Amino acid sequence: MAMPATGTFICLEGVDGGGKSGAVLFLNEALSAAGHDVLVTREPGGTAEGLALRRLLLAEDAFDWLPMAELLLINAGRVQHAQNVIRPAIAGGKIVLCDRFVASTVAYQGAGRGIPQATIREIHHLAVGDLWPDLTVVLDVNPRIGIARSRKRLDDAQVDEGRFEGLDLDFHDRVRQSFLAQAAEHPKAYVVVDAGREVEGVHRDVLHCVATFLAARGKSRA
Repeated sequence: MAMPATGTFICLEGVDGGGKSGAVLFLNEALSAAGHDVLVTREPGGTAEGLALRRLLLAEDAFDWLPMAELLLINAGRVQHAQNVIRPAIAGGKIVLCDRFVASTVAYQGAGRGIPQATIREIHHLAVGDLWPDLTVVLDVNPRIGIARSRKRLDDAQVDEGRFEGLDLDFHDRVRQSFLAQAAEHPKAYVVVDAGREVEGVHRDVLHCVATFLAARGKSRA
């Protein structure tokens, strides 16, 4: 029997190079300083199994996965992640901050790869049931800016995770439009932040959106 959810599940989403990882770290510091119990995680990743899959999925010279194989691998990692990390943290009253979740699957494997959204949602339900974020923050940026940022970050860190950055801009344009369409379809559960600006302004707006959402749920500690 599933435990009752008492925490809050917040995901940061968007095209590559939108600044999700930095925004998650900023939110963690700000929310922790305000007295919240916060867990930071990411996809692909979040567990040992997820990190192994991350290397298989994101390494630039690894494998040329077919779209359905890619989707199933992502969901295999999500099963481990949801069962072993996310659900226990929510049940324990934590705020879970996740760098990517199902919105990325809808955008990348759906709009990007061409898998029907209904198929993605059905597999998501089979994998993790009714686990959806309470709030999704989309960091929106022109992919031409975002991909250049992401490639520089990967090069500077000497990290081999550039498989998606190597895809054409039409792919990333479809991904971006999917994120914006999801936000338009679910305005109560999504917010969009302009990530094409200086990082301080982006972080300030992300924190404002999250703090406003938490206050509405009676979880403000400011």
